[in-house]
Amino acid sequence: MINDRITIGKIIGAHGVRGEVKVFPLTDNVRRFNKLKNCALLTENGTLKQELSVKSSRVDRGNALVTFEGIDDRDKATMLKGLYVAVDREDAIKLPKDEFFIVDLIGLTVVDSNLGELGKIDDVYETGASHHIISVKRKGKKDLQIPFLKTICKNTDISAGIMEVELPEGLYEIYE
Repeated sequence: MINDRITIGKIIGAHGVRGEVKVFPLTDNVRRFNKLKNCALLTENGTLKQELSVKSSRVDRGNALVTFEGIDDRDKATMLKGLYVAVDREDAIKLPKDEFFIVDLIGLTVVDSNLGELGKIDDVYETGASHHIISVKRKGKKDLQIPFLKTICKNTDISAGIMEVELPEGLYEIYE
């Protein structure tokens, strides 16, 4: 399922007294906030809270500091804490071939070339290593944790809703 919006950050608090908010980036490139013109603020479950224009943005210690039009004091900025910053899909950065937005991977059916259908992706997270981990939800069994590597994840077809994998020997057995 293709989502209309891509979440790029979470507001973690007010910064200063002039309405600036601190945004924890949920994107690989925190500098993408510097080009942000408009965004939607969403609740944790994805409900639209409001749409805002961005007045200014800068990066500070790995977070984005953003000022929105109409948010001009600390009290108004504090009220935004906990909301997610999202952009319309057409305003999202363009990804290179074979790269995906995490939101587009969630819900894909994972199929192993030898074992068949394994389950559905319910989370994707970073480990600190140079790759992500895909968490595959299985009915009545422990979730599978699969490294998102080209040697394992052979084909990802978002429109078909499928990710084809070839699990390395022994990985599946760890979770059985």
